[in-house]
Amino acid sequence: MCKNRGMELTWYGRTCIRLRGRDAVVVADPYQTIVGPTGRGITGDIVTFSHPDDRPLPKAKGRRSRDGSTLLPSSLEESFILDGPGEYEVKDVLVTGVRTYRDDTKGSERGKQVAFVVELDGMHTIHLGEIGHLLTEEKVADIGPVDIACVPVGGVLSPQRLAELVAQLDPKIVVAMPLDEDALETREAIAKFFHEMGGEAAAQPKLTITISGLPAETTPVLLESRGKV
Repeated sequence: MCKNRGMELTWYGRTCIRLRGRDAVVVADPYQTIVGPTGRGITGDIVTFSHPDDRPLPKAKGRRSRDGSTLLPSSLEESFILDGPGEYEVKDVLVTGVRTYRDDTKGSERGKQVAFVVELDGMHTIHLGEIGHLLTEEKVADIGPVDIACVPVGGVLSPQRLAELVAQLDPKIVVAMPLDEDALETREAIAKFFHEMGGEAAAQPKLTITISGLPAETTPVLLESRGKV
């Protein structure tokens, strides 16, 4: 990739995000082989899973992730898989997995998950999966500085609480990940979240950004799903 072209961020529906940088391509939360866009050829060097698949498909094929609960799309079987907390370096890309939860009771209701911070093209992007709580000071310190935050909309956290979470991270760009973009409740949550963030929910195909092009103030972004047929 051309050095000055910038990192390309694409959303494939739900919490599936692809980051394409100079050194590597990182795919977060891809779908199983026989469902969704990632069974049709998305590729990446590094794959992160924030949590095991809630709806494992009995006919799905492919290699299992290390937690044994998620099947990789066939196009990603050669990728380096991360699905747990820790610090990793793959293809000169630094990735930090921070233990988080899908509820406000340390996972007792909806389970544990991992938020991944990816350092790519000089920028720190955090993928929050389906996080269901605000962060402690300790977690904020573990996460470190954030330039871009990918946040779930329409999940456990209300738009107001989600805005509080964003304020804790203080990113320059917030990428909304609607968990069910066709549901009326999710569309309402998106409108409320963008109102909280002082932005307009106008979807764009993808986001291409360089470190010098980061906005001065936190800016919310809505992307079109590449997962639609």
